[in-house]
Amino acid sequence: MSTVAVEQRPAPSAPRPVRWSPAELLPSLLLVAFGVLLLLPGHGLWFDELFTAEVARRPLGDVLAAIGSGQGTTSYLANVPPAYNAPYYLVVNAWMALPGLGGDTSLRVLSLLAAAGGVALVTRAVCRLAGRATGVLAGVLLACSPLLIEQSVEARSYGLAVLATGGAALGLVRWLQEPPRGVLLLGLAGAGMGLAHWYALTVLAAFVTAAVLLRGRRALPVVVAGFLGALPAVGFVGLAVLNGTGSSNAEHLNDTDGRLVGLALEAWAGGRTPMLWVLVGLAVVGAVRGARVRVVGACWVVVPLLLLVTAELVRPVFLPRYLVAGLLGLAVLAAAGAMALPRAARVPAAVVLVGCSLLACVPLTDRGPRERADDAVRLLAEEHRSGEPVVAADQRAALGLDHYVRVLAPQLRPDVVLPPEDAPADADRVWLVRRVIDGAPVPTDDDGILLDAGLRITQEREFVGSKTQLVVQLWTR
Repeated sequence: MSTVAVEQRPAPSAPRPVRWSPAELLPSLLLVAFGVLLLLPGHGLWFDELFTAEVARRPLGDVLAAIGSGQGTTSYLANVPPAYNAPYYLVVNAWMALPGLGGDTSLRVLSLLAAAGGVALVTRAVCRLAGRATGVLAGVLLACSPLLIEQSVEARSYGLAVLATGGAALGLVRWLQEPPRGVLLLGLAGAGMGLAHWYALTVLAAFVTAAVLLRGRRALPVVVAGFLGALPAVGFVGLAVLNGTGSSNAEHLNDTDGRLVGLALEAWAGGRTPMLWVLVGLAVVGAVRGARVRVVGACWVVVPLLLLVTAELVRPVFLPRYLVAGLLGLAVLAAAGAMALPRAARVPAAVVLVGCSLLACVPLTDRGPRERADDAVRLLAEEHRSGEPVVAADQRAALGLDHYVRVLAPQLRPDVVLPPEDAPADADRVWLVRRVIDGAPVPTDDDGILLDAGLRITQEREFVGSKTQLVVQLWTR
């Protein structure tokens, strides 16, 4: 009886890692420069950022109690508890405790620094995997993305999600090139991705998929690391479901009627711009011909979008900023596509790609305030007389009024009335701050109370922002 020797095929070898170069810092510096330009006007915080500021200023014990119980941190936010972004608020709480920090800008700077760090890590990962030219180009494209730039200066968790995603990508590349190195980084950064924003778990799934496609059964350590890394975020989602906050912010998610992929690409490119067509075209080339990075890049883009398209069959899931971590892969694929062209076409393609990206960013230079609660409080500080009630008629008005009275005009505090308290009926002059939707103030109980007391609107000032429109009304007898 003869025996047949079975040849064991070695795992596909990865190229030796490219040594680090200072050129890899260029994309991060570019993103910081763009971020500083957006921060220079000093626009006030808008509702989501104000919520961050409100939760971050609370003692750590109060924040933990609110997370566990599903209760808001103040009366007018009783139905808006820190839920899915709870870990982010803990990070911000620690950040704001550092000496010299505590202002509105420092909240946004945390996001900018985190996003810049994430871009640096993605750049390093792609440089190791596909060469310095591809890596730096991918990083520059990330730094020139309108969606990423805009979210990098928001006092929200997206900067931290980008940072963790970059760490997970670098961990995957290290494992591909020098196993078992990188598995721990992938698992820890994967946990950070999900904790920063649970949509980023779709990207962790993409990295695990890429590892399986490239290494087959040898990818078991990555599968285990990805599974363990997902558990903390799944635990927070489970906690939100158990404490009754599982549907928080669900009303803001949109049903795309099957157009999720197209809308996601438009959001990344800042709309139907030349960047969109050049980016998608070169990304397709990168997915087909991108040297050494095409599997990772294709999984990075396709898996998250496929998971979200599937989820949309059950319920709406689309909000552009929620998809930031997954859309980072577009820049990686587009850079790989440019470098996969014939040698003579590579530099022109890179120049066109970067040029279109920069053009797509131009509208950001005109970016106005998203909400002007700070300006409303400045008006009140000038025209309010001591003893006159300053009433927040709704939740959004209350959060902005509460924050900026604390920051800009503490002398108004004794006269501020916040929900669920109504406007007093015994005052001769009442200032009412309220939200405007579709050109009309949102009706509240305060209208009837003041009208029945014989007061009428005698002065009205609008404060228009791209996210929230506020109006300050003076009611007198």
